[in-house]
Amino acid sequence: MRRSFAVLAGMLLAGACALPASAAGPAADGAGDQGFTIKDPRITESSGLAASRRHPGVYWTHNDSDDGPYLYAVDSATGKTVARITLRGIGSPRDVEAVSIGPHDEIYVGDIGDNFGGKWPYVWIYKLPEPKRLTDQTVTATQYVVKYQDGPRDAESLLVHPKTGRVYIVDKKEDGGHLYEGPATLSTSGANVFKPVAAVDLWATDAAFSPNGRQLAVRGYFGGVFYDWNGGRIQRKGRLDVPLQGQGESLSYSADGSRLMYGSEGADSPVRAEDAPAGASDKAPSGNGSSGSGGSAAGGSGSIKIGAVVVAAGAAALLGLRMLRRRR
Repeated sequence: MRRSFAVLAGMLLAGACALPASAAGPAADGAGDQGFTIKDPRITESSGLAASRRHPGVYWTHNDSDDGPYLYAVDSATGKTVARITLRGIGSPRDVEAVSIGPHDEIYVGDIGDNFGGKWPYVWIYKLPEPKRLTDQTVTATQYVVKYQDGPRDAESLLVHPKTGRVYIVDKKEDGGHLYEGPATLSTSGANVFKPVAAVDLWATDAAFSPNGRQLAVRGYFGGVFYDWNGGRIQRKGRLDVPLQGQGESLSYSADGSRLMYGSEGADSPVRAEDAPAGASDKAPSGNGSSGSGGSAAGGSGSIKIGAVVVAAGAAALLGLRMLRRRR
């Protein structure tokens, strides 16, 4: 994916302002939904994350561009890969940016990135059945052609509603993008046209539905928001406690809806856990998810306060870089 001035500033700030052990609180113990570290040396650009419902404790991820037609099943208790799936019948992926699970245990993969800021006339979605056994194997996938009603654009967020199976995309724009709705059923004959249905107040790098389908969470590099799904007429409810990460590009609810899992690119990349907003699950109560009050499984209020200061510094750096770019 394309690195902008803002992302580089965020990466520098993350390195310069890394929390000391005394401020960060207890480290994540690597046990499932409390957070974990991806240990597979083949996974260096984890750009999407999705909790398996068929295999408890397993998260699906993939690399960004230049890897191949691969999906990785990571055991969150150990951080180790337990299966690599090779997708067959889809051609050569171009810029894979997202993964999501459908209502019947289908895996949807979004080859929807556009490193040229919206030049590709079409992008692709791949769908495959989630394997019943977690072993290295090759699985035949269905490929769908996707176009946007209002022209090409960059996107990194693909999500599938867990009840209806309808597919959505959130485009990636610095000043905020839109939620795009796909056809009720994707078709392999001709292009599937995605239409804008609602504004999204974020420079989005990933998004996810809660397991009960009632909530939509969207993350960016420097923050996140969550919405009441409201039958597709989304209503903004509050902010998310997005952890400071070098290049935060993935988001998933845990399978029970109690946690939001935030991933980042890079070798040995950590997946951080935060309490999901209330109402994300019909089974498990959780925190309210609003900024400053949602707790982190890997840190306490001290890390939240320090993180808030760093995020503010990142926003200031972003504004300065924008001004510098405009002057040039």
